[in-house]
Amino acid sequence: MNKMKKFFVLAVMAFSVMHAWGQSTPNVNIPYDYQFYQKLNQQIYNQDNKFHSSIKGIYSDGTEIATSYDSLMKVGVDTLNRRSWVHRKLFSEHLLEFNGEDYKVYADFLPDFQVGRDFSGKRSTWLNTRGFQVGGTVGKQFSFYLNGFENQGKFVDYVNRYIVANQVVPGQGSGKLGTDKQDWSYVTALLSYTPNAHLNLSLGYDKNFIGDGYRSMLLSDVSSNYSFFRVRATLGAVQYQTIFAYMLDPGAPKLTTDRRLGDRGKWMAAHYVDWNVTRKFSVGFFQAVTWADAEVEGKRGFDFNYVHPFIFLRPVENTNTTSPDKMRLGFNVKYEVLKNTALYGQFMFDEFTAKEFFAGNGYWANKYAVQLGLRGSDLFKVKRLNYLAEFNTARPYTYAHFDRLSNYANYNQPLAHPYGANFREFLGILNYSYKRFDVQGEALYSRYGKDPVGLNYGGDIFKSYNTRALDYGSKTGQGIKTNLYYARAQVSYLLNPKYNLRLELAGTLRRESNVTAVENSSLVTFGIRSSFRNIYHDF
Repeated sequence: MNKMKKFFVLAVMAFSVMHAWGQSTPNVNIPYDYQFYQKLNQQIYNQDNKFHSSIKGIYSDGTEIATSYDSLMKVGVDTLNRRSWVHRKLFSEHLLEFNGEDYKVYADFLPDFQVGRDFSGKRSTWLNTRGFQVGGTVGKQFSFYLNGFENQGKFVDYVNRYIVANQVVPGQGSGKLGTDKQDWSYVTALLSYTPNAHLNLSLGYDKNFIGDGYRSMLLSDVSSNYSFFRVRATLGAVQYQTIFAYMLDPGAPKLTTDRRLGDRGKWMAAHYVDWNVTRKFSVGFFQAVTWADAEVEGKRGFDFNYVHPFIFLRPVENTNTTSPDKMRLGFNVKYEVLKNTALYGQFMFDEFTAKEFFAGNGYWANKYAVQLGLRGSDLFKVKRLNYLAEFNTARPYTYAHFDRLSNYANYNQPLAHPYGANFREFLGILNYSYKRFDVQGEALYSRYGKDPVGLNYGGDIFKSYNTRALDYGSKTGQGIKTNLYYARAQVSYLLNPKYNLRLELAGTLRRESNVTAVENSSLVTFGIRSSFRNIYHDF
């Protein structure tokens, strides 16, 4: 852990060094929440706006995005200030606000109270969450954000089984996790510094997302939060992002019986360059390297060989099966076919042997993931009707490694798709907003292969690929062929736009079936919710 601390000391020093770089307009991070970001589709996916849409979260920096974001933060707000203090605090303002000549600070209480019933499993569910957020800007260069949640809950059966098996609440973290009821905490923090219009540096305990889809095959926000230092640089039509992150793997074998060492750690260096080639077409190139932080025995820690401004500098041969590190390469493309409609796609390259690929023999080490999708706004010329249709697939053993500490995962969850690998998925999402009302529907079908007892068919990325069940004849969906049908509809009424406080009614239908079992869930939930964050239960 000492090397980790040194690393972040260097990051803080970088903030200080860059302080001499002049002034900029206030640059505030918009936390990534898919449902909320849908409302920005018209500005993001517009041929007249050469915006780097694949890098999230987005920064509000005086552009059309900022104007639209500000208007969303004022939905239903009485600008004439004719309401009582209590009414304003409940429905249009932050709980606490402090505005000075060169600073703005706000704070809110964030409740998330839900009750539900799974009629198929005859199981009641509930969630009792008390949270807070504090954020603001200092001068024209610094912004900060912090939130925290204390949670207790009882989940629908398939989610509860996932928690018990993986010892993590999906996308949030660990805690006092039982077999039926769960107790855990969740914290996010981000410090952002923008010395000029071309550069942003962030130090955070949060997530990152790369892509234009609902899922990401490169880097998604599916897993728990992790510590990172992030640099974004923009020059004309090119935006470059590099992330140095420290993560944990509670499931990895301990180096010693001394429990004070805690969970094993891992590092990730991820580089991404996004280029708006034309007004309609953009392409991004991605590289991520993961490696184990030995902490004691190996004493390796952070590898400064990966601190460089140019992606693809490290030789590609490090993707072979004997390297202690694991490199993955990929790209993201987007083409705006209409004014507010975009085609998008991703390709993640894990390992590739040309001779075996062209032989068509299903060689296990030809591992890759693919995404294809279409998204846009104002469907059928209906204002604020947003849509997305997407296909995702990953070959068996993709994202895995011979050492689970260098696989593509964080805290017992994948860093890309929540299924891991060995699957195909089709999904669609519709979202419509009218004044304070918001309606969203999602439907998906997936087919994936589960592992029989004692065998590894490539879906579980935490298993060493040295334990693979076969070398040739590998195909997507191998193992116990399983079908998943999932549909969810929700309607919400916005109470306070400042922290997304809303009443929400939702219904979920889920059916998972294979030759060994059939499981049905029909869940209805109601609650008062707040905050901007993605919590994925569509798996």
